[in-house]
Amino acid sequence: MKVFLVLWALPILLLGSWYSLSYYDMSFGIFMLTRQAHDLVFSIYGHVLGLPPETIPPLVARAVVIDSAVVFAIIGFRRRKKIAAWWAARQASSDLRPVAVPSADNLSNAP
Repeated sequence: MKVFLVLWALPILLLGSWYSLSYYDMSFGIFMLTRQAHDLVFSIYGHVLGLPPETIPPLVARAVVIDSAVVFAIIGFRRRKKIAAWWAARQASSDLRPVAVPSADNLSNAP
């Protein structure tokens, strides 16, 4: 399961860090991190896909959100017994907590 999470998170982290660094032109002397390379990559993808280049980042973000939801659903399904036990224990412990009832000594006498 750890390998699965690493294989999911590593490309997302690499893509997100490249996108943010190149979008704000924080190149550190590396061409791939320049805004020029950023615009070039998205113009190539836009030309290949037949889409305007400015529509590609929201599509990628939507795909990342959907993929992340699928990954977490798989993890939740695999660990559903542990999650159900945790939820039941949490509900049982919240039922045992005493409810604080205000007494007359603690109430303010302000008008």
